[in-house]
Amino acid sequence: MFQLPSRPDLEQARRQAKELLRAARAGDGEAAARIAAVSDRQTLAGAQLALAREHGFPSWSRLKREIERRQILDDRDVDRLAALLAEEPELATTPLRRWRDHRGGPSPLSYTAMLRYDTTGGVWRDLADTGPVARLLLEAGAPVDGKPGDKETPLMTAASYGDAEVAKALIEAGADLEARAADDAGGVPDGTALLHAAVFGMTDVVDVLAAAGAQAHGIEEAAAAGDVGDWLDEAPADARLRALVMAADHQRLDVIDRLIAAGTPVDATDPVFGGQPLRTAAWNGRSASVRRLLDHGADPDLRDDEGRTPLDLCRLGDTAGHREVEAILTSRESPAARDVD
Repeated sequence: MFQLPSRPDLEQARRQAKELLRAARAGDGEAAARIAAVSDRQTLAGAQLALAREHGFPSWSRLKREIERRQILDDRDVDRLAALLAEEPELATTPLRRWRDHRGGPSPLSYTAMLRYDTTGGVWRDLADTGPVARLLLEAGAPVDGKPGDKETPLMTAASYGDAEVAKALIEAGADLEARAADDAGGVPDGTALLHAAVFGMTDVVDVLAAAGAQAHGIEEAAAAGDVGDWLDEAPADARLRALVMAADHQRLDVIDRLIAAGTPVDATDPVFGGQPLRTAAWNGRSASVRRLLDHGADPDLRDDEGRTPLDLCRLGDTAGHREVEAILTSRESPAARDVD
């Protein structure tokens, strides 16, 4: 069974069917056998049906429709989506299947929540109009919290991928803020949407969730949201350290100050998850946190297990934030900075 390419193209599919027919008529035994498996005649319709069946679809029309749906979602074309769902409302809930880059078959709603990353070849990007797409899908019957048995809700997916527009649309539609992922879910097992956004550094979604009333269930989430409240008095040392890493990742400068004032070591590394405040901030291009941690005496030359300094980790990124972090670290004239040409 073949998989559809990650960049869907209906014209390419038509060309493939024509090429299959030409090969069969030219005496290619394998091509002829592929058409003969679905039709007793070597016609374009037979070649198209063969191609559709090889990709797991019952007909050429269903293959075309799936390619069209994927293109509409990728383009966030709300007008075409509205027309599509008016004709076939079930396409708001039918999973996307047979795609090379999404073999798990996400729902259209969860797929929309992943568009910031999963259609870019591994590069994060800001997207507009994902919120209107999500609202159309919800109006057409997409379940706001997913189907029973799903490992995570669409809101958790939006939180993990940092799509604040989709998160807002889901919250407006009544998404369960306190739902938890399955114990065997990838990413953040048993975590709420707030914890997903906190762990993956998606501050915009953290803010959306906190404003909607999502509850922190530990000092780490509270630090990501910017208010450790009374958590500090009861939190053990390891949780405080993870909270400092979270505060650094989300640039919660007041929380950084409070945690360090309470005795949280600025240069410690979390023994469980490996997070370290300055390296995390540098790696993710959090310039305000880098500056604040250095002001608190963080060591810019402290290396990780692979021998990398915060400056080394910063240079793995290529955003305005990473460039600002590099300027801050090099201006401190640490030995590591001076050793780099």
